[in-house]
Amino acid sequence: MFETVNRPNLMIKVPGTSAGLPAVTKLISEGINVNVTLMFSLKHYDDVANAYLSGLEKRNSAAGDLSTVNSVASFFVSRVDTIFDNALTKIGTEESLQLCGKMGVANARLAYQRFKEVFGSERFKSLKANGACLQRPLWASTSTKNPEYRDVLYIEELIGSDTVNTMPPTTIEDFRDHGIAELRLIQHVDEARQVMEHVEKLGIDYIELTETLQKEGVEAFAKAFDSLLETLQTKRQSLLK
Repeated sequence: MFETVNRPNLMIKVPGTSAGLPAVTKLISEGINVNVTLMFSLKHYDDVANAYLSGLEKRNSAAGDLSTVNSVASFFVSRVDTIFDNALTKIGTEESLQLCGKMGVANARLAYQRFKEVFGSERFKSLKANGACLQRPLWASTSTKNPEYRDVLYIEELIGSDTVNTMPPTTIEDFRDHGIAELRLIQHVDEARQVMEHVEKLGIDYIELTETLQKEGVEAFAKAFDSLLETLQTKRQSLLK
């Protein structure tokens, strides 16, 4: 697909699952740009960043050009709030309800801290010296699902250096109308850690819920891709007739 489209800015989307991670490493080593998607937890982020660096190292060992390879790590936000809000609401205490709407941003903030650690490490610095690019965090699922939350919540709170935010058109218009552009991503990091700790103390299993999100995401993406291919095939056949 990458060779057929033949455009330098094309990214092949690969899920950051246990099956997808080796593919990410292989594709990066071959100089193919990758959007690693469906990441919901800090472990997902760590695994994806390692897969990217491993791919760069393999390419570097083979004397390949690192400067032409790009990747983003798509970290989902609003879906995290949806599933954790449901769990918090079921508990129904004052403490749990106060945490509603906070996990999505807290999770992303801590993932960004991991990003800074990984790409500030000696491991990446040696690759960077040979032309390697950052694997930028990409905030996905950033439309606000809960009408009680600010409609640009996942835009305003996640503005930071070397990041991408994929906004649906309505969210773009909302932000242009009343959004506040400030570097907030690096703020309130200690508070983000406290949110995570409080959620776990309430007995909510962070790993279980984020793995559920990834599993459901893979199934949804597979159905969407199958539907796309079917639509293209139908269109192709009608044109051939």
